[in-house]
Amino acid sequence: MKMEFGFYLPTHGPLAKRDPILKIASHAENIGFDSMVAGDHVIAPINPESQYPYSVGSEVPWDSSGEHLEMITELAFLAGVTSNAKLVTSVLIVPHRNPILTAKMLSTIDVLSGGRLVVGVGVGWLEEEFESLDTPPFKRRGKVTDEYISIFKELWSEEEPSHDGEFYSFKPLQFSPKPIQRPGPPIWVGGQSRAAIRRVVKMADAWHPVGANPASPLEPSEMSVEIDYMDSYCEKIGRNRSEISIVLKAPVYDKENSFGGNRRRFSGNPEQIVADIKEYENLGVSHIVLDTRSADLNKSLEKMDWLSEEVMSSFR
Repeated sequence: MKMEFGFYLPTHGPLAKRDPILKIASHAENIGFDSMVAGDHVIAPINPESQYPYSVGSEVPWDSSGEHLEMITELAFLAGVTSNAKLVTSVLIVPHRNPILTAKMLSTIDVLSGGRLVVGVGVGWLEEEFESLDTPPFKRRGKVTDEYISIFKELWSEEEPSHDGEFYSFKPLQFSPKPIQRPGPPIWVGGQSRAAIRRVVKMADAWHPVGANPASPLEPSEMSVEIDYMDSYCEKIGRNRSEISIVLKAPVYDKENSFGGNRRRFSGNPEQIVADIKEYENLGVSHIVLDTRSADLNKSLEKMDWLSEEVMSSFR
């Protein structure tokens, strides 16, 4: 299996506008990126007390304006103007939205994109956002996520789905159109916790952790330990481990000096980046999402070109 490469779509800042997004998405497909991913925030609390888990400082994944495009809407827009790349929610905070409506929106994107949707899911971290959206209890978000994912699958695959759960119930209904991908779009579970890895094994197609940042470096030695745990849990519940892929994200959420002078993984010269990727490839990673974001459109496009020509070409 060849290594695949994705990139982060702009969801906030000066490039989170129609024309820059169109140019970036079109260019990415033309130069061989395999996926485009969008992050999920609906609102930006002012002075939140919640600590972003992938930052060692006070950085949050939005700018001072609090602007953030709604993820599902952005991917729906791109479904009609792209042709080949996977469209990835990375990650959809599952408890934020009504599960039936969410399943419908995701199914619609899969239909309109010709079967290119990937549903990356997570439990969320920003308690203030949960409160603003009047979600089920923040402290139960893991259980809520598991139940809502089950609902997605029921709606996507059953002819007359019904559900009687702890957090949501509905009587038999018709749900159509179903996704083009059957029994549904691939599900990638984000997070590095053991609970997240168990969620991968029980109900997902890929593990989708975040690495290459000082709060959660996920060095190959660390990833190897977690893969061993995933292998053992697969054996425990009878899941075929070969059905599970590993898709690594390498975002830049922090300042360079947060690494104390050490080189960030997936940065540096092409030889260093290729060597990093091969280390993770040897562990079973088959898809890496790299960060090409910039406040300047030309710089974003240039970085994409550089990665395609100098790094990705080594894996083609």
